[in-house]
Amino acid sequence: MSWKEYLLVWRGSAGYKRLCAGENRSLLKSAASIMVVLFVLAIGVWAEKSVVIIDDGKERAVRTYAGTVGDLLAAKDIVVLNNDETTPSLDSALVNGMVITVDRAADVSISVDGQVLPVRTQCGVVGDLLNEVAIVTGPEDEVSPARDAAVIPGMSIVVARVVTKTEEKEAVLNFETKQKYTVNMPQGATRIAEEGRNGTAQQTWQVKYRDGIEIARQIISTRTITPPVNQLVMVGSGQVVSRGGENIRYAEAIDMVASAYTHTGSNTSCGVYPYYGVVAVDPAVIPLWTKLYVDGYGYATALDVGGSIIGNRIDLFFDSHDEAMNWGMRNVKVYRID
Repeated sequence: MSWKEYLLVWRGSAGYKRLCAGENRSLLKSAASIMVVLFVLAIGVWAEKSVVIIDDGKERAVRTYAGTVGDLLAAKDIVVLNNDETTPSLDSALVNGMVITVDRAADVSISVDGQVLPVRTQCGVVGDLLNEVAIVTGPEDEVSPARDAAVIPGMSIVVARVVTKTEEKEAVLNFETKQKYTVNMPQGATRIAEEGRNGTAQQTWQVKYRDGIEIARQIISTRTITPPVNQLVMVGSGQVVSRGGENIRYAEAIDMVASAYTHTGSNTSCGVYPYYGVVAVDPAVIPLWTKLYVDGYGYATALDVGGSIIGNRIDLFFDSHDEAMNWGMRNVKVYRID
């Protein structure tokens, strides 16, 4: 109750009336003393106070009659913005000699999910700030500056959403074109002996996206659905070799090691009885039934195979043991003539 209110109440009391009637002068003197004390106390409450304001690190001494921290800051045009902190609080009563601290929040921006968010914060590190504004990051998301970086006023924080997906797609397996030379066509002429056909495959890819944009792609597996069929082109051979006054057109010349063998009592692997001109080959190098010309031996046909005839090896048949022994083993040029 203020001293004015107390005086009004007292004037309506019985004691006041007795005083006015002259019954008790000493009581009037006591009441007057009480009013003086109350008046002095009221003045003390509203007396001028000396305080210090520290605003964002800048110190300022002021004198004021304000009653609370908030009133003082308003009187001094000190605006407290969102997330700014004052110590003591704004509703605290002012006391002479008080130190008031205004801790300003940092203004930063956060770019995330296609938006730029302005934020005022007291957080010290980026990770705490993201938690404060409820931005949840995934295990692959990228934060720049890093989550443990210090928050600096004016900084821009970028959160990039990164996801890795597994995708499947059907791919084309292109055929290859193979050439085969033949003496049965004019020199330089070509003919497609077998048409090529592309195949198909099921591919599994691991694809990484940053904010919806593909940044990396890696194939994990490939499963052939339809294999390709290579195209075979026959090419007329213009290669000629002269042997015994005869010009022999050939498709391919191969350097080989030639050994010799004779009758064993068995037919060849092609089922024919061996004769001069039958040779054993490695079918991976020279297909069976291929027509050949062997230097020093003559015309021959690949009709047999042998366990030791591997790679660029050829075994020539002779009718007698002596002829085979006289041949021995030699380096020869073998011409494929068909």
